[in-house]
Amino acid sequence: MEFLTTVEALEAHYGTPGAPSLRKVARQMTPLYRKWIMASRLCMLATVGPEGTDDSPRGDDGPVVLELDPGRLALPDWRGNNRIDSLRNIVRDPRVSLMFLVPGSNNVVRVNGEARVTADADLRAKFDKSGKQPRTVIVIEINEIYSQCARALMRARTWAAEDESADLPTMGEILAEQTAGVEGGKAYDEAWAPRAAKTMWW
Repeated sequence: MEFLTTVEALEAHYGTPGAPSLRKVARQMTPLYRKWIMASRLCMLATVGPEGTDDSPRGDDGPVVLELDPGRLALPDWRGNNRIDSLRNIVRDPRVSLMFLVPGSNNVVRVNGEARVTADADLRAKFDKSGKQPRTVIVIEINEIYSQCARALMRARTWAAEDESADLPTMGEILAEQTAGVEGGKAYDEAWAPRAAKTMWW
């Protein structure tokens, strides 16, 4: 098996990109990109660090990010498992990418930029939900915004009505597999849902 190992070889293989794919790139928020991103309650945050890459889903019950100004977005870090993989990467390498999704739309909007992590009290307070605030906030300096072709989500039938999760392993089963039964299992699964609901904010 031969591999394509240079940019020149890739470009020769794929040819010239279509003009619209290049012209749709913005360097900051525009009225229409703003409308799209503010409709998104779910984004994927990709980071890179010395150990490699990380991709983390981020969700909210309203817009998943706050626009600080046309060139900056704020992404709250709500309560999780405290692994802080994404945050650990950001403080060592600021490069980030975000992929915003909206249920029912096969289009995706992507943001590439540089991020920093802050525990600023005033900024955290902007995300207050019934007295609960994020532990930190990720502030993203936008380098580029552009829309992603819809073909991938169309092929995957991402928003099809069918529930295809019936035969998937539970998180308790995966944890039990990885710990040789020391943790996880049915008891973990039964306890997780009410615990998560109780601490949703967060």
